[in-house]
Amino acid sequence: MSASVKRKRLASGLTVTQKVFVRSRNGNATKIVREHYIRDDIPCFSKACDKCIECYKPGPSGEVPHPILSESPLALTKGKIGKHYVVVDTNIVLNAIDILENDKVFYDVIVPQTVLNEVRNQSYPIYMRLRTLTKNEEKRFVVFHNEFKVETYVPRKQGEIINDYNDRLIRQTAKYYNNHLSDAGISVLLITGDKANKELAVKDGVMSYTIHEYIKLLPDSEELNDLLPSTENFEKQINEIKYPEYYSSARLMGGIKNGSLYQGNISISSYNFLEGSVMTSAIPKPLLILGRENLNRAFNGDNVVIELLPKSKWKKPSTQIIDEETIDKDGLGDDDDNEVIISDKERKLLTQEAIKAQTTENEDEKISPTGRVVGIVKRSWRLYVGQLSPNAVNKNEVVSNSAKNCFVILMDRSLPKIRIRTRRAKELMGKRIVVAIDSWNSNSKFPSGHFVRTLGEIEDKDAEQEALLLEHDVEYRPFSKNVLACLPKEGHDWNVADYISNGDPLLEKRKDLRDRLICSIDPPGCVDIDDALHARKLPNGNYEVGVHIADVTHFVKAGTPLDQEGASRGTSVYLVDKRIDMLPMLLGTDLCSLKPYVDRFAFSVLWEMDEDANILNVSFTKSIIKSREAFAYEQAQIRIDDKSQQDELTLGMRILLKLSKKLKQKRLDAGALNLASPEVKVHTDSETSDPNEVEIKKLLDTNSLVEEFMLCANISVARKIYDAFPQVAMLRRHGEPPATNFELLNDMLRIKKGLSISTESSKSLADSLDRCVDPKDPYFNTLIRIMATRCMMAAEYFASGNFSYADFRHYGLAVDIYTHFTSPIRRYCDVVAHRQLAAAIDYEPLHEIHMDKTKMDLVVKNINKRHRNAQFAGRASIEYYVGQVMKNNQSDQEGYIIKVFSNGVVVLVPQYGVESLIKLEVLGDVNSAEFDEDNYTLKFSDKSGKRRSVSVFDRVDVSIHSILDDYTGKRRVQLLLK
Repeated sequence: MSASVKRKRLASGLTVTQKVFVRSRNGNATKIVREHYIRDDIPCFSKACDKCIECYKPGPSGEVPHPILSESPLALTKGKIGKHYVVVDTNIVLNAIDILENDKVFYDVIVPQTVLNEVRNQSYPIYMRLRTLTKNEEKRFVVFHNEFKVETYVPRKQGEIINDYNDRLIRQTAKYYNNHLSDAGISVLLITGDKANKELAVKDGVMSYTIHEYIKLLPDSEELNDLLPSTENFEKQINEIKYPEYYSSARLMGGIKNGSLYQGNISISSYNFLEGSVMTSAIPKPLLILGRENLNRAFNGDNVVIELLPKSKWKKPSTQIIDEETIDKDGLGDDDDNEVIISDKERKLLTQEAIKAQTTENEDEKISPTGRVVGIVKRSWRLYVGQLSPNAVNKNEVVSNSAKNCFVILMDRSLPKIRIRTRRAKELMGKRIVVAIDSWNSNSKFPSGHFVRTLGEIEDKDAEQEALLLEHDVEYRPFSKNVLACLPKEGHDWNVADYISNGDPLLEKRKDLRDRLICSIDPPGCVDIDDALHARKLPNGNYEVGVHIADVTHFVKAGTPLDQEGASRGTSVYLVDKRIDMLPMLLGTDLCSLKPYVDRFAFSVLWEMDEDANILNVSFTKSIIKSREAFAYEQAQIRIDDKSQQDELTLGMRILLKLSKKLKQKRLDAGALNLASPEVKVHTDSETSDPNEVEIKKLLDTNSLVEEFMLCANISVARKIYDAFPQVAMLRRHGEPPATNFELLNDMLRIKKGLSISTESSKSLADSLDRCVDPKDPYFNTLIRIMATRCMMAAEYFASGNFSYADFRHYGLAVDIYTHFTSPIRRYCDVVAHRQLAAAIDYEPLHEIHMDKTKMDLVVKNINKRHRNAQFAGRASIEYYVGQVMKNNQSDQEGYIIKVFSNGVVVLVPQYGVESLIKLEVLGDVNSAEFDEDNYTLKFSDKSGKRRSVSVFDRVDVSIHSILDDYTGKRRVQLLLK
């Protein structure tokens, strides 16, 4: 790409820069011309400056910028620096965001727009953390639009690489501030992570330091050293291993393009941290990655590039449970065959062999094509929670101020230890701590990182709850002032009547449905009520049925800080004892919640249905409703079943129940799946929130009633918004699972029960699941449905322009098109669907951010991630509380063996909805074990010497209690076979 620049002065005082780019794609050169406007009225945002007064003019939205940087910033005597501001470069933000967030250091910081853009391109999570810092009034971080300021914009030189150009823009910003604020007695320091950038800055007369050098100048430098990125912390040369070097970017890109290399996200086994798998589009089922060196420093969730190994190296998945704690000194599971040289021609033949091996019957169909990681496209690194390794501190050791290398053992056993350097090892022992990863060099067996902060003592309830949220990347901090400022000024006094009296023109488009007998049916104690229903018989004998959804978008306007926060959080997260809201509580539990007896704004879907629940017509309208009652599921069921109740509201609920059963039968007839998951409810003490009981959730007809009409509304809305916006409609799809996903389950069923599951279609799968019964065990069918659910693909949100219509299909629901519309209080997808539906019915125009396909792609990518994390966090919360319930108790329950390894089994306990690994050393004599891999059977001598045999699907009696895992410091359920 080349660029030429032309400038001209406009009458308004602006300078327009013309950039001419030549872009080459697929061998075709395209000339692109863009205009870039440069201003002289961008303020410096310093309270100490009296030169920028005229620059503080109202912006397009009417907001007036104001000075943020202190007139009396930190003054340092060391280095004769005095009062100063700090300019940070991109490396500092990416590698040291934790210390930038620390409340003891880094105030009055200037973030050039160039840095903000680079960070956004390289790490969106860190970009969001940086944006949060710029909204923190106490920290005083300002974004300076250096690329639009006359004095700080510099054109790109011919042949200058983009990184060098960006560094020059950042240096120019620091230089400008130094000159601009010289009269105020404030200097500006450039903090950089690039040695060359530092040298060039000093040459330009700008004071510049690395972050390690700068921290040494500060009063609390000793305490802050632990927060520094480890890149300069480890002075001793580590030489523990020699991982293969990653291929160059050019080789990776070329290999992916010509089909000799494969790209995908790696999943590390939860039972064997030295086994991973990667799903690619080229090969039917996941490629197997075995051994430390073949995994080649890949973390769970990384986007990696894989090279196939020769067929002679293909292996079966491991049948052993292997974790860091028990791995033997010889490196059990490590591979030493990574130096295999393969030609491109051989790779293509290997691909054909891999496809053949996974689609036809082989001599040993359990052998899988294996590969090795040769490159990392994108790291999944985040903040991790763990504890210091027990041997990090010698009990007799005297507290020292010198830093030492320590290992942090993470709560997730599938992840490796992280090496950090700290002076506070003795203080941190027994604490739950947060760490970040900085790098993983090819000569280090483990990644290097740095300490971020302490959460509290291990087993402290608050510390463990915060650890759970951090482990699943859930945003739980309070909403910022900018976000809360978007709420109605009337606060809790706001009501529909007052709004109507103000005479908003959109009210004429809103239908008054307050005469309908509407009610809500939700779980007990629900306060964020986002859906309600009604039904009534029409004079022609048909039924009017309505689903009414909280009109969240009336309060959450696109592009506002409130909307941006909702988009970032993506979903509310439900834990056992708390809810982490997507939107502020004022909206979720008050203004938007469809509480009974009060007027509320809603978005309504109205159908006319006949006796057989056929939809004759459908309409959509913004509405005003008044719910007559808020029922819990059980309350609604009792009222429906009570024959003495003959009021119109109850009659309407009976109509809903009758029609819902017919709707469900239609879905099942079409091939919808009736899957299952182990669902339990943990009861907690109302005062202390301590857990005291666990029970299996009971599903009533009213649960299904609500579900069927929510599904129906989502399908109707999906059709409408797709018709209106075929390229950007917010939809949800569920892909058809490859038959290979069910191979293991089918093999177990065939061998142990003489049964099988058909995967030809969702209908055949549903029918075959119905046939998977054991006359002697009524729970067996539920167990198989739970295991089948885990073989399915994950449902995902998407923008409609990214797939053909045939790929819109939701396999599990057996419908051709689907979206989420019915829970906008707790899901951001629904917020977007509301806006698109409002535009589709000409209520109000659609905001440009939802018309832009690129921006929509970013939205769906984030909400898919947030939705998945919320599910995992909810399950982890139940697991934690079940562990607490069993802390001082022991219970004997019935369980089912769902996995068998050569050195242990996994048992599911339906009563508590938990599954747990029982290792062979707990079962009995390790040396007595005999593992029959073909029949999924493990034989061993138990502690009493009795010979025992256990197989997959066996119903077993287990004793349940909880233990504190000495290795991870995590309390978990422990099962013992009786």
